[in-house]
Amino acid sequence: MDNCPKEYKRGFKRFLGCKVDLSQKPMIPRLETEFWLKKAIKTINQEKKRVVCLDIFAGSGCIGIAVLKNCSELCQRMDFVDIVKDFLKQIKINLDINKISPGKYKIIHSDIFKSIKGELALHRTEGSGAGYDYIFANPPYVGLDKRHLVQESVLDWEPMIAIFGGEDGLFYIRKFLKDARKHLKRGGKIYLEFDHMRKKETEELLRQLKYKNYKFHKDQFGKWRWVVIRQF
Repeated sequence: MDNCPKEYKRGFKRFLGCKVDLSQKPMIPRLETEFWLKKAIKTINQEKKRVVCLDIFAGSGCIGIAVLKNCSELCQRMDFVDIVKDFLKQIKINLDINKISPGKYKIIHSDIFKSIKGELALHRTEGSGAGYDYIFANPPYVGLDKRHLVQESVLDWEPMIAIFGGEDGLFYIRKFLKDARKHLKRGGKIYLEFDHMRKKETEELLRQLKYKNYKFHKDQFGKWRWVVIRQF
């Protein structure tokens, strides 16, 4: 218990004005994620357009819930997707704690996009087609080849399924990017978090998959951390 993260001991973490319960032991929300999501929220509020969003690899649900709370007038709906059933339970707990109306969200059990194809028709708008205005993705992205660099407390306590993304760390990012554009409206944006040591490989993957409109960004610690992809 000595190296148990303080967030698990306390049972929750504060995240962009939300209380994130951790009773089902999802991955603990990180400061780096909070940093880029704050910028995404600012963009949504500045654009003053009603949006439908997807939080995929949702874990605790912290990303989607923070958007719902901080863009309450503009975010019409948030779909939460994860493959781990305990995490789906965790998302519902956190939605209730943060008093999000049931009409504003749906929780979906899916292996990435596999089970959400039927949702797209619900999000069709004239001129933009079917899909989401924003997709937020924080997939497992630490490579097994970098396991020796991971803190011992993370290895001992946090869910490995939410940490490791195959040998090179790109397994889930690769699967996500292959299908992501089919689920994004024209004019929509993807916010994708990745391993700062895999920026070159992530950019090469985007080129291979014929993504053209994207921009990489650094986190508050000066490390490459997320990419914004636009659909035209």
